Amino acid sequence: MSQLGLTRREANEFILYWLPRMEGNAYNLISFQKEAYTETAALTIDPQSDTLLRVFMAWKGLDKPMKVSPQMLEPVQRTGFTVVEWGGAELP
Repeated sequence: MSQLGLTRREANEFILYWLPRMEGNAYNLISFQKEAYTETAALTIDPQSDTLLRVFMAWKGLDKPMKVSPQMLEPVQRTGFTVVEWGGAELP
């Protein structure tokens, strides 16, 4: 979560929200969305932030492991007034 730019407190809140929904699965396939999310979910903030951090996790429960390539995550450097939005969606 720190690689995505979340503070320890923000990461803890993210985990506390999502873990109960995921822990019943034998495995979980997780992908953090970037353009696929930000291009379809417009966000307007007034006053405009200096830094905007949007973390959106798409995930799906699996019965068995699946081989995937590691996702390259780019951290966001926070400066000034920072807006943090996090969320996610379970895929069918």
